[in-house]
Amino acid sequence: MISCKIDFANLQYQHELYKDEIENAILNVARNCNFIMGSEIEELEENLQNFTKVKYAITCSSGTDALLLAMLALDIKPGDEIITTPFTFIATAETIAFLGAIPVFVDIDEKTYNINPSLIEEKITSKTKAIIPVSLYGQPSDMDKIQEIANKYNLRVITDGAQSFGSTFNNITDSALGDISITSFFPAKPLGCYGDGGACFTNDEKLLNKIKSLRLHGQSKRYHHQYIGMGGRLDTIQAAVLNVKLKYYEKDLTLRQEVAKKYSKALKDKSSLVLPYIDEKATSAWAQYSIRVQNRDELQVKLKENGIPTAVHYPMPLHLQECFKYLAYKKGDFLISEIVSKEILSLPMNPYLSDVEIDYIVENL
Repeated sequence: MISCKIDFANLQYQHELYKDEIENAILNVARNCNFIMGSEIEELEENLQNFTKVKYAITCSSGTDALLLAMLALDIKPGDEIITTPFTFIATAETIAFLGAIPVFVDIDEKTYNINPSLIEEKITSKTKAIIPVSLYGQPSDMDKIQEIANKYNLRVITDGAQSFGSTFNNITDSALGDISITSFFPAKPLGCYGDGGACFTNDEKLLNKIKSLRLHGQSKRYHHQYIGMGGRLDTIQAAVLNVKLKYYEKDLTLRQEVAKKYSKALKDKSSLVLPYIDEKATSAWAQYSIRVQNRDELQVKLKENGIPTAVHYPMPLHLQECFKYLAYKKGDFLISEIVSKEILSLPMNPYLSDVEIDYIVENL
């Protein structure tokens, strides 16, 4: 077996590919000294709209802030209940709690790891105001069923697409799913900037105007504040980086698909592993390639010794986190989430994994 050292996300290689364009774009911002809401912001928002075919894209300071902006735009208040999944990054539920609303968890589907729509209705009460499905690992949830439930009970839908920019459901971009869809441009995301960044997407002009105001401290015009808002702007330098990287993103998405297919083909006969499942209605942006194994800790150690980095997304469901103790959930409340959290393991995933590297990872597995 050939020895190999593999990069999990390979951000360095990607920078080298687009180095001249990106560094010139950053330098241009520095020379113009237009660091806040420079022309690159509007340019990026137009580029995002063209890429997604969604009417409105509003950039912001992070995926977490995008969630906050979406909830503020939909008038989420203290005491409101929002249904979401316990198997996700904490920001999904943390932002609900931050606004004084109540996260109401629903267990996940065992195949997709996304929220199980068949369990949502039983959690709806008179206090329920919204549903936040998460497009985990890059794949959207079953939005047909979720939107049907939302329409039936007059609920709003915020799609947490922090990991899934460029994915689709029923041939519709995930950025157009729900009343508002959000994404993250954290560096390790499929489309990442060189710091924190995010965006909200909507087809509703009223929501567009409100989100744009909310990200600038609720201003209607300079020093006139219509809403309680936040400082949620995207830095111009990050927009400049994203304008370059977005030009090549379609190609990167295709390469991610190819890497995922190679993994799945090479691993299909390994009965000790549970491989990723993609719904026939969906495509994934493949933020992660996550398998399930019984002996995860032991396997992680072995892979690390052989130069193969791995990650666990996520080792503890949110209902068991100390910060959500006040919600009074207990072990056993969401069994599928708890089982998956003990078995899930993310393998190196980026557009530039070579066949040699994939073969080496598969041999070690």
